[in-house]
Amino acid sequence: MTTVRTFIVEDNPTIRKNLMGALREVARVDPVGEAESEEEASRWLSCNLSQWDLAIVDLFLKDGTGFSVLEACRHRGPAQKIVVLSNFATPDMRRRCAQLGADAVFDKATEIEDLMDYCLRRRQAQFSSPAAH
Repeated sequence: MTTVRTFIVEDNPTIRKNLMGALREVARVDPVGEAESEEEASRWLSCNLSQWDLAIVDLFLKDGTGFSVLEACRHRGPAQKIVVLSNFATPDMRRRCAQLGADAVFDKATEIEDLMDYCLRRRQAQFSSPAAH
């Protein structure tokens, strides 16, 4: 069975820990790393392109922003997805994230279940792709 290797970019340690636990249990993805700053996230994601399938990025980080992380991931592979999980998922923010290459945007307060569903669909798509067999 395949897994979705997921990198989490979130500056709040409690949210990061809870998100990783929920992703493992509910969405059955494999967290492969984490970062709390723009620079750390951008460097890891860019230097380890073969090591991740999905990145979940908060917009406002300890140092820097998720917008720069999105920009740094512009040249990822077509199967690699990057989604935003933010308290500021306004229509304008969603539009800006899409322009920077985000595949989806989820609101932390109201769309966690939607994020879990998205992760499950990614896992299913990956499992049913010819490369997975």
